Amino acid sequence: MPDAQLPDSLEHSVELALAEDIRSGDLTGQLIPENLHGRARVLCRERAVLCGSPWFNAVFRQIAPEIKVRWLIEEGAEIEKNTVVCRLEGPARGLLTGERSALNFLQTLSGTATLARHYVNAIADTDCRILDTRKTVPGLRAAQKYATRMGGATNHRHGLFDGILIKENHIIACGGITNAVAAARASGASVPIEVEVESLEEVREALAAGADILLLDNFTEDDLRRAVQLNREWERQDGRPRAALEASGNITAETLTEVAATGVDFISIGALTKHVRAVDYSMRMELDAQ
Repeated sequence: MPDAQLPDSLEHSVELALAEDIRSGDLTGQLIPENLHGRARVLCRERAVLCGSPWFNAVFRQIAPEIKVRWLIEEGAEIEKNTVVCRLEGPARGLLTGERSALNFLQTLSGTATLARHYVNAIADTDCRILDTRKTVPGLRAAQKYATRMGGATNHRHGLFDGILIKENHIIACGGITNAVAAARASGASVPIEVEVESLEEVREALAAGADILLLDNFTEDDLRRAVQLNREWERQDGRPRAALEASGNITAETLTEVAATGVDFISIGALTKHVRAVDYSMRMELDAQ
């Protein structure tokens, strides 16, 4: 099973979602008798990777702790069309108040995990790994990065605080790649130094400067192969550990396998989290006889 460590922000994310939706109260939910008990089932209407059950559970836990959720499918499992994934039981008001927020988390995170699994499976017979990016839905980064892991992808840095990635504008502001890498070394940060490069000449400069990771931005497949060869030759010449190479930029499902075959170590895909299509889930109520 993929890494299922939950983010510390889970409960807070759910609190924000409920505050956004309910505010001063569920006006329609108040039409339901307060003592009415109900049951419900959640159906997935398409093939997908199930992801988001901890957020789904938290929604109902925060609304009405007495609501019980029983999962029939394991988190991270691939499910077929028209599969019942869980059953719920508890106060009907609480079930209806939490329905939309719970399904929003489930459909968004399942969509992220499903797309990640598609990319990961496409290059499963190579040594290359799929990375996510910081191009996430605002406020849901930790949740989406959890979802990409459930899909089998690897997390890139979570934010600006846990990695150095020197991009084009940083290079301009620092006066060049060599100066930027030197400043990163002088900062004393105990993280790898990654540099975005846009040409083979910049590959050479970044290697000479001692970058740990090179992000090869919008390289053709031929230039990716040349960059891989340059990196291998550099390792032989000066004895330094080989830099890791990450391909990025306009890589699609159609070009993914060819890019992986060039010999790069990683492929970063912003689409995993920014081009999310929600998985189609629905909840259906069943009321106890009165």
